[in-house]
Amino acid sequence: MFKRILLATDGSAASTRAAELAVGLARTCGARVSVVYVVDPYPYLGVGDTNPLGFQAYMSAAYDHAAQARAKVEALVPKEGTPVELQWRLAEDKHAAEGILQAAAEESADLIVVGSHGRRGIGRMLLGSVAAQVVSQSPVPVLVAREANT
Repeated sequence: MFKRILLATDGSAASTRAAELAVGLARTCGARVSVVYVVDPYPYLGVGDTNPLGFQAYMSAAYDHAAQARAKVEALVPKEGTPVELQWRLAEDKHAAEGILQAAAEESADLIVVGSHGRRGIGRMLLGSVAAQVVSQSPVPVLVAREANT
């Protein structure tokens, strides 16, 4: 079945649900899980030189958030039971779908697991859907997990 699972996480409830599914599948299949956290490009708002302190603060916050997301995933892998091998990746300066797909290719993943907030209508149109982009562009199967209780 699946031997190399790529889990995309952003620390949200939807990605926590995706992590639960990815860890469960990995346990069942004896697969390893590569976890990717994508740091979006720094949002340059003006023309000309940008404030390096703003960029440093942005990246510091991104690394902190990535560490929190990592801790959530690691908490799902208890020491007892079938061990699940986790590998960590940080994709920087990429849009989420691009970073996820690139990580999947580099890891030779045979399954991608992503969370979805389940937005509909204008919210989805305005905010887009990373999960939908990954599904439409991925050469491998994608498991989309919705937030619990949605």
